[in-house]
Amino acid sequence: MSLLKEPDFGTPARPGEATVEVTIDGLAVAVPPGTSVLRAAKHAGIDIPKLCATDSLEAFGSCRLCIVEIDGAKGTPASCTTPVAPGMVVRTQTERVARLRRGVMELYISDHPLDCLTCSANGDCELQDMAGVTGLREVRYGSGVDAGANHMDAPLDLSNPYFAFDPAKCIVCSRCVRACDEVQGTLALTIDGRGFDSKVAAGAGVPFMESDCVSCGACVQACPTATLQEKSVIELGMPTRTVLTTCAYCGVGCSFKAELRGDELVRMVPHSGGGANEGHSCVKGRFAFGYATHPDRMLSPMVRDSIADAWRQVSWDEAIAFTARRLTDIQIEYGTGSIGAITSSRCTNEEVYVVQKMVRAAFGNNNVDTCARVCHSPTGYGLKQTFGTSAGTQDFRSIAKADVIMVIGANPTDGHPVFASRMKRRLRQGAKLIVVDPRRIDLVRAPHIEAAHHLSLRPGTNVAVVNAMAHVAVTEGLVDREFIERRCEGFAEWEAFIAQPQHSPEAVEEITGVPADQLRAAARLYATAGNAAIYYGLGVTEHSQGSTMVMGMANLAMATGNIGREGVGINPLRGQNNVQGSCDMGSFPHELPGYRHVSDDGVREVYEKLWATELLDEPGLRLPNMFDAALEGSFRALFVQGEDIAQSDPNIQHVHAALAAMDLVVVQDLFVNETAKFAHVFLPGTSFLEKDGTFTNAERRINRVRPVRPSPTGKQEWEIVCELAQAMGYPMRYDDAAQIMDEIALTTPTFAGVSFAHLDEVGSVQWPCTEAAPNGTPIMHADGFVRGRGRFIETPYVPTTERTTRRFPLVLTTGRILSQYNVGAQTRRTANVAWHPEDLLELHPHDAEVRGIRDGDMVNLASRVGNTTLRALVSDRMPVGVCYTTFHHPVTGANVVTTENTDWATGCPEYKVTAVQVSLSITPQRSAADEVRRPISVAGS
Repeated sequence: MSLLKEPDFGTPARPGEATVEVTIDGLAVAVPPGTSVLRAAKHAGIDIPKLCATDSLEAFGSCRLCIVEIDGAKGTPASCTTPVAPGMVVRTQTERVARLRRGVMELYISDHPLDCLTCSANGDCELQDMAGVTGLREVRYGSGVDAGANHMDAPLDLSNPYFAFDPAKCIVCSRCVRACDEVQGTLALTIDGRGFDSKVAAGAGVPFMESDCVSCGACVQACPTATLQEKSVIELGMPTRTVLTTCAYCGVGCSFKAELRGDELVRMVPHSGGGANEGHSCVKGRFAFGYATHPDRMLSPMVRDSIADAWRQVSWDEAIAFTARRLTDIQIEYGTGSIGAITSSRCTNEEVYVVQKMVRAAFGNNNVDTCARVCHSPTGYGLKQTFGTSAGTQDFRSIAKADVIMVIGANPTDGHPVFASRMKRRLRQGAKLIVVDPRRIDLVRAPHIEAAHHLSLRPGTNVAVVNAMAHVAVTEGLVDREFIERRCEGFAEWEAFIAQPQHSPEAVEEITGVPADQLRAAARLYATAGNAAIYYGLGVTEHSQGSTMVMGMANLAMATGNIGREGVGINPLRGQNNVQGSCDMGSFPHELPGYRHVSDDGVREVYEKLWATELLDEPGLRLPNMFDAALEGSFRALFVQGEDIAQSDPNIQHVHAALAAMDLVVVQDLFVNETAKFAHVFLPGTSFLEKDGTFTNAERRINRVRPVRPSPTGKQEWEIVCELAQAMGYPMRYDDAAQIMDEIALTTPTFAGVSFAHLDEVGSVQWPCTEAAPNGTPIMHADGFVRGRGRFIETPYVPTTERTTRRFPLVLTTGRILSQYNVGAQTRRTANVAWHPEDLLELHPHDAEVRGIRDGDMVNLASRVGNTTLRALVSDRMPVGVCYTTFHHPVTGANVVTTENTDWATGCPEYKVTAVQVSLSITPQRSAADEVRRPISVAGS
């Protein structure tokens, strides 16, 4: 499409029916109460000039350009700050108004460079547009550097890698400052000085890169001039066309306008029509897309007979034939179950679907798993047991109705920043916050935000904490018995269990480290809230009791009636862009698409008829079982779709040994990653900029992913998989990705109403999308649980077997940081390394002092299974005895030290509790640049 210009109504919409009738320039229009005159005029098709106003921000009324005349009113009020009233008569184009507007514009232009023809924003500058709209033809006050006092010599700030700040072009409209406040919630920008001396400043007047700015781009998007401008626009010129697509980073699933100039991507701009982000973004989605054209990216297939050999570039036909022949030979020698596959949570639903279909129909087994095994598989198990479905209960908008928000084991400002901005907005409106996390995350105390309670528990004691909260609710009469009686089962048995004295806050204080009075107060706050919502992350699931904890949170929500309406619920914050979708598509060895067990004869029959092949009714191997079987000699080949399991999985030495033991490892990815070191076949993949399909985010929202440009590899990933299946003797063909979604909809009840055509029409839907709910289901379990009645399940606390000792006296827990993503394969190949060039080990000052460690020292981090070296960051964010690191850089390899402990129900690794020792090290660490640009040996290149 041509460049998509979204209409700007000047001020935000107001809720309610359009009951207020007004007349504007002779045109009658009806709008909801509280609507501004400026917005009402836009609804009537009348554009009132404006500069400080935009519909993503509350009215400010500073530019005086949107003035109007109102019958019966004195003066010329600003239309942005004037609400409509019944019978109001407004005139927007009188001679008086026009004269005043020209005078205002004249003042602006007198202190602004007249370089429109050479300005990077030429054609996309609101100041330029308004000068034309107001009919300004001359400036009586003079202009330029010799026209008296002005700001045209203000120094340019180029410190941020993605955008420039040119204060010489600033009109001090405050839109950037207000966007940082109202949209992002960081409050990094301010107006410094008064009157003529007022100017936009990043904090205390430091460069952007030294300020609290998180580079979300909200200020750039809000700026009406070229003051804040993407460097890509300055370099490449203004874009000329738009493709709507979806971000491929975290599970928020932000919608973006990919804006191009010809075939070159100039910038990514958040789409205001995106249901998940509504026009906001973070530094990754907004700016970190350069990895798609990074020179490290592999565009041709490669094969080798042994991992000791150099890679050999081959044609697609040869690569697919080589892979099919080796897979077939292995099955002939070792049996049907000797091969399997891993699907990717970075790929589309359609790409994932064909991989699991290949495994079941072409491989003839159920040996398929996904990265969700190592992150959110306890979510699937726990929520299915209690509620009947393996997904979160709310849409993101729901948080606007929450009175109490409990964040458990998640760091939204770093891991899910666009959702965190929604959360901060609600907290500033008065909602209360409970943070359950060993680490003092940013949300505990931020500008205009302070958690009511921070329960700094010992890692591994989540279940004891949630049981104690439920104990308080039950023993203090804070449960919602009417809700329980009407909608739940198993309560009596659970109530007797949870009321036992060993679950009281006083009894668990020694276990959890959380003072009993704090725990009781937090429990009362949650239980007595009008609407209480739980949002959680991998700090819940990546434990030996991850599934138990998910069920414990579900128990607490049901007991207090916090399910089935806006502002409540149990909401997992998914890590990768399509973790939810990869699970939906049948990526687990025991489930077909839609979470239906492989032993269900009726479900299997649907696929057997459609796929024309017999399917096994026994679950296949989980990923950890594949590794164990490889070392035993019975599992010999693995197809890995878009996951770097050699870096991201726990106990890396075990993973490496298993991969090295296999006869064939096939990697389908963008870059030669750590897993590819053990591969015999490398099949180049497509970036999200080249994909055609759908992603499903953490709120079950199915979003279209549209190709911005053709695949430089010559093939889509689903095409490669289909051709591989065909080479193995199974006919699997589709004309396009839309056909794959049609098959998903045909066979998966929750996707029954989904198609590309429907998504293109309505934007997005949240499953279940059925005949009864053609536009999806934002709130789950509103009238009843998917399983019928919500099920209370006893959740005994079982301590982890991973204990500290004299040799390993500290507990390590892990997490993410804002600028980097997962194993960093993408973000490390962008300018985001400016913020996080290496993984750091956060260590409490006491623990550092007793070890003689100072801030910035290189330290050795050792556990009972491995050790690594990284730099220390002395910080009181962690309690004494607990340390923390990220896992974005393979040069650090944090998962070298994590153990083989797993969740009892799903096999999800216990990343969050590892007993370690930290000591000074003299081992140098490689640089991030060396890490990214390691040479790849390719025969003949």
